[in-house]
Amino acid sequence: MRYLAIPGLALLIGIGSAVAQSGDVHAQDPNGKPGAANPAQAADPTKENQRKTDEFVEATQAINGPAGNPECVWLGRRVVRLMWLDDLDTAFRHLDLYDRFGCPGGHVQATFRCLTRFGGQIDPKVAETLNSRIHACWINPAAQPQAAAAATPPAPTTAGSSAGAPAAAAAPPAAAPAPAPAK
Repeated sequence: MRYLAIPGLALLIGIGSAVAQSGDVHAQDPNGKPGAANPAQAADPTKENQRKTDEFVEATQAINGPAGNPECVWLGRRVVRLMWLDDLDTAFRHLDLYDRFGCPGGHVQATFRCLTRFGGQIDPKVAETLNSRIHACWINPAAQPQAAAAATPPAPTTAGSSAGAPAAAAAPPAAAPAPAPAK
Protein backbone atom coordinates (compact mmCIF):
# COMPACT_ATOMS: atom_id res chain seq x y z
CA MET A 1 0.00 0.00 0.00
CA ARG A 2 2.83 2.39 0.86
CA TYR A 3 4.44 1.74 -2.49
CA LEU A 4 1.36 3.02 -4.31
CA ALA A 5 0.77 6.04 -2.06
CA ILE A 6 4.06 7.82 -2.79
CA PRO A 7 3.84 7.65 -6.62
CA GLY A 8 0.15 8.56 -6.46
CA LEU A 9 0.92 11.60 -4.32
CA ALA A 10 3.70 12.67 -6.68
CA LEU A 11 1.34 12.31 -9.63
CA LEU A 12 -1.31 14.46 -7.93
CA ILE A 13 1.22 17.17 -7.08
CA GLY A 14 2.52 17.15 -10.66
CA ILE A 15 -0.98 17.48 -12.13
CA GLY A 16 -1.91 20.23 -9.67
CA SER A 17 1.14 22.31 -10.50
CA ALA A 18 0.63 21.83 -14.25
CA VAL A 19 -2.95 23.04 -13.98
CA ALA A 20 -1.92 26.02 -11.83
CA GLN A 21 0.75 27.09 -14.34
CA SER A 22 -1.45 26.71 -17.41
CA GLY A 23 -3.35 29.96 -16.77
CA ASP A 24 -6.84 30.89 -17.92
CA VAL A 25 -7.81 28.98 -21.03
CA HIS A 26 -10.73 31.35 -21.70
CA ALA A 27 -8.44 34.40 -22.01
CA GLN A 28 -6.80 32.96 -25.13
CA ASP A 29 -7.99 33.60 -28.66
CA PRO A 30 -8.36 30.78 -31.22
CA ASN A 31 -4.76 31.30 -32.39
CA GLY A 32 -3.47 30.56 -28.88
CA LYS A 33 -2.34 34.10 -28.01
CA PRO A 34 -3.14 34.90 -24.37
CA GLY A 35 -4.90 38.17 -23.63
CA ALA A 36 -5.90 38.81 -27.26
CA ALA A 37 -9.45 37.55 -26.78
CA ASN A 38 -10.69 40.97 -25.65
CA PRO A 39 -9.02 43.91 -27.42
CA ALA A 40 -10.93 46.38 -25.20
CA GLN A 41 -8.80 45.24 -22.25
CA ALA A 42 -5.63 46.20 -24.12
CA ALA A 43 -6.89 49.80 -24.52
CA ASP A 44 -7.88 50.16 -20.84
CA PRO A 45 -4.31 50.65 -19.48
CA THR A 46 -3.78 53.50 -21.95
CA LYS A 47 -7.02 55.20 -20.89
CA GLU A 48 -6.19 54.62 -17.23
CA ASN A 49 -2.73 56.17 -17.62
CA GLN A 50 -4.21 59.16 -19.45
CA ARG A 51 -6.79 59.64 -16.69
CA LYS A 52 -4.05 59.61 -14.04
CA THR A 53 -1.97 62.09 -16.01
CA ASP A 54 -4.98 64.37 -16.38
CA GLU A 55 -5.61 64.21 -12.62
CA PHE A 56 -2.00 65.23 -11.88
CA VAL A 57 -2.25 68.13 -14.33
CA GLU A 58 -5.56 69.20 -12.77
CA ALA A 59 -4.01 69.12 -9.28
CA THR A 60 -0.97 71.11 -10.42
CA GLN A 61 -3.20 73.79 -11.93
CA ALA A 62 -5.66 73.94 -9.01
CA ILE A 63 -3.24 73.86 -6.08
CA ASN A 64 -0.52 76.42 -5.54
CA GLY A 65 2.56 75.21 -3.71
CA PRO A 66 4.07 71.79 -3.10
CA ALA A 67 0.73 70.03 -2.48
CA GLY A 68 0.14 70.31 -6.24
CA ASN A 69 3.43 68.62 -7.18
CA PRO A 70 2.83 65.22 -8.81
CA GLU A 71 4.82 63.32 -6.18
CA CYS A 72 2.89 65.02 -3.39
CA VAL A 73 -0.43 64.35 -5.10
CA TRP A 74 0.38 60.69 -5.67
CA LEU A 75 1.76 59.99 -2.19
CA GLY A 76 -0.80 62.17 -0.39
CA ARG A 77 -3.83 60.60 -2.03
CA ARG A 78 -2.35 57.19 -1.30
CA VAL A 79 -1.91 58.10 2.39
CA VAL A 80 -5.52 59.31 2.62
CA ARG A 81 -6.79 56.13 0.93
CA LEU A 82 -4.82 53.89 3.28
CA MET A 83 -6.06 55.83 6.30
CA TRP A 84 -9.66 55.44 5.06
CA LEU A 85 -9.13 51.70 4.66
CA ASP A 86 -7.70 51.48 8.22
CA ASP A 87 -4.25 50.42 7.02
CA LEU A 88 -2.55 52.87 9.35
CA ASP A 89 0.87 51.19 9.46
CA THR A 90 1.25 51.45 5.69
CA ALA A 91 -0.26 54.94 5.71
CA PHE A 92 2.36 56.15 8.20
CA ARG A 93 5.17 54.65 6.10
CA HIS A 94 3.83 56.51 3.07
CA LEU A 95 3.44 59.64 5.17
CA ASP A 96 7.16 59.47 6.00
CA LEU A 97 7.90 59.46 2.27
CA TYR A 98 5.42 62.28 1.76
CA ASP A 99 7.25 64.36 4.39
CA ARG A 100 10.64 63.45 2.93
CA PHE A 101 9.61 64.95 -0.42
CA GLY A 102 8.80 68.22 1.35
CA CYS A 103 5.05 67.90 0.91
CA PRO A 104 2.73 69.74 3.35
CA GLY A 105 1.29 67.44 6.01
CA GLY A 106 -1.62 69.78 6.65
CA HIS A 107 -2.99 69.05 3.18
CA VAL A 108 -3.27 65.33 4.02
CA GLN A 109 -5.13 66.22 7.21
CA ALA A 110 -7.51 68.58 5.43
CA THR A 111 -8.15 66.04 2.66
CA PHE A 112 -8.92 63.28 5.17
CA ARG A 113 -11.26 65.65 7.05
CA CYS A 114 -13.04 66.38 3.76
CA LEU A 115 -13.27 62.66 2.98
CA THR A 116 -14.91 61.92 6.32
CA ARG A 117 -17.61 64.49 5.52
CA PHE A 118 -18.44 62.54 2.35
CA GLY A 119 -18.31 59.12 4.06
CA GLY A 120 -21.99 58.32 3.51
CA GLN A 121 -21.67 58.88 -0.23
CA ILE A 122 -18.78 56.43 -0.73
CA ASP A 123 -19.78 52.95 -1.91
CA PRO A 124 -17.29 50.48 -0.36
CA LYS A 125 -17.97 47.97 -3.14
CA VAL A 126 -16.99 50.40 -5.92
CA ALA A 127 -13.34 51.43 -5.60
CA GLU A 128 -13.73 54.26 -8.09
CA THR A 129 -16.12 56.18 -5.83
CA LEU A 130 -13.44 56.30 -3.13
CA ASN A 131 -10.71 57.24 -5.60
CA SER A 132 -12.73 60.01 -7.21
CA ARG A 133 -13.81 61.40 -3.83
CA ILE A 134 -10.19 61.41 -2.58
CA HIS A 135 -9.11 63.25 -5.73
CA ALA A 136 -11.93 65.80 -5.39
CA CYS A 137 -11.07 66.38 -1.73
CA TRP A 138 -7.37 66.69 -2.61
CA ILE A 139 -8.21 69.42 -5.12
CA ASN A 140 -10.65 71.19 -2.76
CA PRO A 141 -10.33 70.12 0.90
CA ALA A 142 -13.02 72.63 1.91
CA ALA A 143 -15.71 70.86 -0.15
CA GLN A 144 -18.99 70.16 1.59
CA PRO A 145 -21.45 67.37 0.72
CA GLN A 146 -24.58 68.83 -0.85
CA ALA A 147 -26.98 66.37 0.75
CA ALA A 148 -25.72 67.14 4.26
CA ALA A 149 -25.80 70.90 3.65
CA ALA A 150 -29.40 70.68 2.37
CA ALA A 151 -30.51 68.39 5.20
CA THR A 152 -29.37 70.86 7.87
CA PRO A 153 -32.08 73.49 8.17
CA PRO A 154 -30.96 77.01 9.04
CA ALA A 155 -31.71 78.20 12.55
CA PRO A 156 -34.87 80.32 12.80
CA THR A 157 -34.13 84.01 13.25
CA THR A 158 -37.38 85.05 14.91
CA ALA A 159 -39.58 83.30 17.42
CA GLY A 160 -42.75 83.95 15.41
CA SER A 161 -41.55 82.40 12.17
CA SER A 162 -43.05 79.21 10.84
CA ALA A 163 -40.99 76.19 11.95
CA GLY A 164 -42.15 74.07 8.99
CA ALA A 165 -40.84 76.42 6.29
CA PRO A 166 -37.10 75.62 6.57
CA ALA A 167 -37.72 71.87 6.72
CA ALA A 168 -40.00 72.00 3.69
CA ALA A 169 -37.40 73.95 1.72
CA ALA A 170 -34.69 71.40 2.57
CA ALA A 171 -36.78 68.32 1.74
CA PRO A 172 -36.78 67.11 -1.85
CA PRO A 173 -40.08 67.59 -3.68
CA ALA A 174 -42.08 64.37 -3.58
CA ALA A 175 -44.86 65.20 -6.02
CA ALA A 176 -46.75 68.16 -7.36
CA PRO A 177 -49.44 69.31 -4.92
CA ALA A 178 -53.05 68.83 -5.91
CA PRO A 179 -54.89 72.03 -6.86
CA ALA A 180 -57.08 73.50 -4.16
CA PRO A 181 -60.84 73.04 -4.76
CA ALA A 182 -62.69 76.22 -5.74
CA LYS A 183 -65.16 77.56 -3.15
